[in-house]
Amino acid sequence: MSDADAKPPQENPLTNILVNVLVPIVALTMMSDDPGILEQLRAEGVDAKEPRPWHLGPVKALIIALTLPVCYGVWFFCRHRKLNFFSVIGLISVLLTGGLTLYLWQADGSVRSNAPTLFGIKEGSIPFILGLAIFGSHWTKTPLLNTFLYSPQIFDIGKIERLVHEKNAMEGYAKLLFTCTIFFSASFLISTFANFFLAQHFLGDIDFHDKLEARRQYNNGVGKLTFWGFIAIGVPILVILMFVMWHLVKGLKKLTGLDTEEILLPR
Repeated sequence: MSDADAKPPQENPLTNILVNVLVPIVALTMMSDDPGILEQLRAEGVDAKEPRPWHLGPVKALIIALTLPVCYGVWFFCRHRKLNFFSVIGLISVLLTGGLTLYLWQADGSVRSNAPTLFGIKEGSIPFILGLAIFGSHWTKTPLLNTFLYSPQIFDIGKIERLVHEKNAMEGYAKLLFTCTIFFSASFLISTFANFFLAQHFLGDIDFHDKLEARRQYNNGVGKLTFWGFIAIGVPILVILMFVMWHLVKGLKKLTGLDTEEILLPR
């Protein structure tokens, strides 16, 4: 097999999620406590937790949280000569979380009372933008449906499109891909509403009158929101993705006359 025929190396999606999302969010959650504020609260007689070496303050925590996805994104670009989609999303997510934390955590150690609403908008904005991007990319040269699902690493697209042309089925083929795009982008819309209401649930009970308790509850709420937010995004996307895959394969079989084994590349 020549280099031209060789398949491009496939990324591990778990590595992508770990490097670009989970580790940065954990860093923000654990390192954002300001040791100066903690010492001040303890000096005032407040039962604050003792500053730890990993308590660096929100600015330094944000810088550290950004370092890993940036380095990974640069490495990916140098190796593949293209941007890593998950690195871009991870950077946006961390920037939004870090920037919002910098705004919500006031100089006296308190947390702004509009944290649940703003964080809900932030959490919902990412899947909402992704859904719009997937839908809008349908009319571009690189539809995101191809990145996530209808990939040349999974489907024998060359054979499929050759048969579609031979059978004069381009209209049905375009309609099938558009329908799959709509279904897939709709899964992100479901995640948008789920994430917003999760933010209200986990951050809505913060005691904003108690500086120490508000900061602690904010950190705990963000940590829980991160975990459940992945479920809120992952479950509907996984379910709809399975449906879209089934619908896509079924439609391609009808349009081309190929069997499933002929449509999909050997693994």
